Amino acid sequence: MRFNVRVYGLLIHEDHILVTDENRFNTQFTKFPGGGLEFEEGILDCLKREFQEELQIEIHSPQLFYINEDFVVSAFRKEDQILSIYYFVACDQTEKIETKEKAFDFKGEEQIFRWIHLNNLNSDEFRFPIDKIVVGKLAEFYNS
Repeated sequence: MRFNVRVYGLLIHEDHILVTDENRFNTQFTKFPGGGLEFEEGILDCLKREFQEELQIEIHSPQLFYINEDFVVSAFRKEDQILSIYYFVACDQTEKIETKEKAFDFKGEEQIFRWIHLNNLNSDEFRFPIDKIVVGKLAEFYNS
């Protein structure tokens, strides 16, 4: 068993949150932007790199939102234990983000981004168990 550290950004703009729809390893899934921590990389460096690689934007003002506390096995590597870290992030370049309106609006092994209104955020849209927890915690956070 090895640890697989994942770092995700919760980017909210005008009451909408950014998500990504992906097709990887013959599996379609919706998740939050972010990805895997690389060797000799800090957590916030990873978060910034992922947004730069995936969206070509700079993020700032990260605020820790959630770290999973339970044992979770990777959906793609059964020998990996997942540790996911979620941050609220800010961006002054949201107009540069190319998005689609419809989920999975692509062909082949691709990735798209879309905005979901916070009131329409539904854990059933997300494939991974930790993301589902985060969606519930976001609902609590915004409805409290």
